Amino acid sequence: MGQVTIYIDDDTEKRMLSMVEKSGKSKSKWISEVIREKTATNWPEAVIQLAGAWKDLPTAEEIRKDMGQDASRESV
Repeated sequence: MGQVTIYIDDDTEKRMLSMVEKSGKSKSKWISEVIREKTATNWPEAVIQLAGAWKDLPTAEEIRKDMGQDASRESV
């Protein structure tokens, strides 16, 4: 298991300690979870569950229909 030393200003530390206390977790576990969340490459499950939640939300095609033609793009 890796170990990291960080230096943070007093205000940031106070805010972190408040969040750690509310979570009931250790500082290490809380920081590890924040890093995992910030480096995730998938949508959180709560966001995935929202798919289709807004029945009256227009589709991308409906939103773009009056936007005109897109400019030509250069090839890569």
